[in-house]
Amino acid sequence: MVSEPTGERQQPLFAALADPFRRTLLLHLAQHSPKTATELAKEYPITRQGILKHLAILEAAQLVVVRQVGRDKRYSLTPEPLSELEAWMKELNATWDARLLRLKHMLEGEQLGE
Repeated sequence: MVSEPTGERQQPLFAALADPFRRTLLLHLAQHSPKTATELAKEYPITRQGILKHLAILEAAQLVVVRQVGRDKRYSLTPEPLSELEAWMKELNATWDARLLRLKHMLEGEQLGE
């Protein structure tokens, strides 16, 4: 049986990753961290305020960390929360692989019995 993936504390992670634009931001930050909201707004067709809303959701999910540098807030990717999700996905894949293998053996056994 597959364990509970994340529990209630991880719901912000799923919500953050559900949005395609936030996934794009995460990929961008993975390659170009740290960035300010202003810098990000110059690179996407969205306002600085829109960027800040997405960054707040990513921060709530602990996928980004913000550091104050002078007057600027710089956002960087923090991939650690993805590790638990990755482990759960591997467990889910292994469960399905085992079920499919059992089905294959069952079907092959029925074919040999015909």
